[in-house]
Amino acid sequence: MNTVLIIQARMLSSRLPGKVLLPLSGKPMLEWVITRASHSEVISKCMVATTDAPSDDPIENWCTENNISVFRGSQFDVLDRYYHAATSTGADIIIRVTADCPLIDPALIDELFAFYLKENADFAANRLPPPWHRTFPIGLDTEIVSMPMLEKAWENAGEKFEREHVMPWFYDIPGRCKVSILDNPVDYGMHRWTVDTPEDYAMMQALFDKIADPVTTSWHDILQVISENPELEMINASSSAKDVKVIDTRS
Repeated sequence: MNTVLIIQARMLSSRLPGKVLLPLSGKPMLEWVITRASHSEVISKCMVATTDAPSDDPIENWCTENNISVFRGSQFDVLDRYYHAATSTGADIIIRVTADCPLIDPALIDELFAFYLKENADFAANRLPPPWHRTFPIGLDTEIVSMPMLEKAWENAGEKFEREHVMPWFYDIPGRCKVSILDNPVDYGMHRWTVDTPEDYAMMQALFDKIADPVTTSWHDILQVISENPELEMINASSSAKDVKVIDTRS
């Protein structure tokens, strides 16, 4: 089974441009995502999917310099970019994460993968975006779908937000697909460990300074660090997630 992790990345973030290559403990944030995710036991290949806009040349250059597979495609039709990236790898199953989640957890990826197979789901995730409720911290977000189902979405998704946000076609209409959501027994959905604003970046810098080994630290370990240093999450307390139906107006 060829299971490919595809990391969505671009430089022109509306709230924090260039964020995916910003340094954390001396390495670009994208490198932390790749390094941590690569410890998953189920992933056959890791790829970065960025846009064909000149502004994303630095992402391709960094990937090339570091022997990371990279695919470039549509800037605003991210579903199309994702589909062709997956097709280029011969993937059977696609795992989607984003480049602004430097604490992505490989053990959680593996747990979700086992859950996806057990549920025989069309689409599995450990959260859905707002307005749905979540039980894992934002920043651990992982989605899984088979290649045939991704192709079905690519062929049928017609709404702009379905194309830009890649996966909403599976869950925005109840009953269209079998959607299985892995929930945590304890609700930690109030924690925000993603980097989408300057405040998020400042918080993540401060958090990384307190992590002994950012490569192997689990998300449970991060919870312990946060509990011992609650002032960290005050740094980005004003940041919030985007609604799934918000689209980039430039498209």
